[in-house]
Amino acid sequence: MCGFVGYLNQKDVPATTVNAMADRIKHRGPDDEAYYRGDTATIGFRRLSIIDLAHGKQPMYNQDRSKVLTFNGEIYNYQTIRADLQALGYVFQTDVDSEVLIHGYDAWGPKLLDHLRGMYAFVIYDQATQEVFGARDHFGIKPLYYYDDEETFLWASEIKAFLEHPHFKKEFNEALLPIHLSFEFIPARDTLFKHVYKVLPGQYFVHKNGQTTTHTYYHFNYDHIDDTQTVAGDAEKIRHLVDETVKTHMIADVEVGSFLSSGIDSSYVLNEAAKLKPIQSFSLGFHDSKYSELNWSSEFAQEIHQKNTPITMTGDDYFDILPTIMYYMDEPLSNPSAMQLFYLSRGTRQHVKVALSGEGADEFFGGYNTYLEAIPFERYQKWVPRPIRHGLGALAEKLPRFHGRRFLVRGAQPLSERYYRVNYVFDHHDRDQILKHPELNQDAGAYTQHLFNDVAGHDEMTQMQYFDINTWLPYDILHKADRMSMANSLELRTPLVDKEVAKFAATMPVHTRIHADETKVALRTAALSELPARVAKKEKLGFPSPIASWITEDPYKSRIIAAFTSDVAQKFFKPAALLHILDEHLNGKSSMQKIFTIYTFILWYQVYFPEDTTAHTVDLVHRTK
Repeated sequence: MCGFVGYLNQKDVPATTVNAMADRIKHRGPDDEAYYRGDTATIGFRRLSIIDLAHGKQPMYNQDRSKVLTFNGEIYNYQTIRADLQALGYVFQTDVDSEVLIHGYDAWGPKLLDHLRGMYAFVIYDQATQEVFGARDHFGIKPLYYYDDEETFLWASEIKAFLEHPHFKKEFNEALLPIHLSFEFIPARDTLFKHVYKVLPGQYFVHKNGQTTTHTYYHFNYDHIDDTQTVAGDAEKIRHLVDETVKTHMIADVEVGSFLSSGIDSSYVLNEAAKLKPIQSFSLGFHDSKYSELNWSSEFAQEIHQKNTPITMTGDDYFDILPTIMYYMDEPLSNPSAMQLFYLSRGTRQHVKVALSGEGADEFFGGYNTYLEAIPFERYQKWVPRPIRHGLGALAEKLPRFHGRRFLVRGAQPLSERYYRVNYVFDHHDRDQILKHPELNQDAGAYTQHLFNDVAGHDEMTQMQYFDINTWLPYDILHKADRMSMANSLELRTPLVDKEVAKFAATMPVHTRIHADETKVALRTAALSELPARVAKKEKLGFPSPIASWITEDPYKSRIIAAFTSDVAQKFFKPAALLHILDEHLNGKSSMQKIFTIYTFILWYQVYFPEDTTAHTVDLVHRTK
């Protein structure tokens, strides 16, 4: 688990630039550093040693030293691939998975990606052709960015590394602010920095002769759903899959721990890992028992005879760390659970170097409660003709106090407009009200319409899951998991976000995913044979926190008011409109997500664009290096 940086050379770039870029992401790899300085490219690497601790130094070369590799992640089937390459005549000097990548690229080129199972981002530079090849794993567990303004080409594991390059033009991409306010992230290759791009999950790029092209080598789809599958049959397959994927993800030459909440996903992962060897779990809670899951998690750990370490945080902990969190995120992310994940990772890292987690189960197996609403809406659309639905929706719009108003209004909309992850935080009207420049506003639904088009022939629940797997999972769930763990030099592994797990999940019919009042039906059935019923059947809570309550109290309310009236707020928003949203929350109308999205954006801007602000966070970027 590591971090890397690189750039194509310009003659006037100081030789120390690559060191400074690598230092920016030292948290990703505090164990070792190394550099490649060639005539046409410069590359830096920071290592967190997990497998074959004495070897595996990077940058790594192929046999004739014509190609240079830097790699972040784990290839879980590397031993199988290694045997295939040995049969082709390749000689290995180490027992690390990175050597499989450099020889595999020599043997198969981009087709190497078809062989891989794991979490990864890697870049290979070909000294002979001066070609840069970079790839990201199937679901976006590991990050990869590049900067391309047609004059300068840079790449790195995190955007912040680019700040140290003299030819990086740091510019805020204000045109995407409305999109961020809708989704809380940018669901595309673009970022909030101009000319900085994500390599999307399941894609690779090639940069050659000044041109960058991107290619898709993997895309999750629902083309092979089998309606004959049963809950019992799918549960049995899931049981074997979870057992196998956890075993695969336990490979390490250091101790592996596991996150543990009160829910089914992390409990199931921990339970399977504990069958292999004793494993310490780590749980986060609050002093307020209303929001704390520590009693649940500690009781379950005791039940399976594994040690559990509780970690707690306060409101001061939460708000004091927010600017630092925004720095590590690269782009603002307003999911309140990110701060909890940071503290959980920090406490875990004091004991182990690798931890397992349960991300991905909700997206692949149908775990979000919102999926249940597909049932009544599909019935309504089946039995009520479209013209009548549109008429009822238009009438309901005029009756604000009518009890069934929301259902009728939404029932007249296509799923691409109705699904709550579109306009998740602020809808189009809300954005008009708060933006200083409302002419920048745009249709957020159009930004993701292509995803609904991809699965237009499927049922609504499948469409929702497909949307979440392609947006919410990589841009929120996995993004914060990577950044918050790696900020603490902790490798986080997600056994349920796995190519083989996804391959099976894509075959599951709706009736093995949800029932009228139950989510993750087949997964819960599988878990019932392994876990206590109170855990297997427990309703999803997410990652609860007292944030909605905290922001009504001082000193936290005062911090938000200061941000909402700051120079950054005045630059992009109408401060009076922001304060109105806060007042609504204080008066009992829940607006926590809206408040938190604006607040974290302002903190992020203060951190990354200190020249435009007078706030106290302006020097944070330098303090956190």
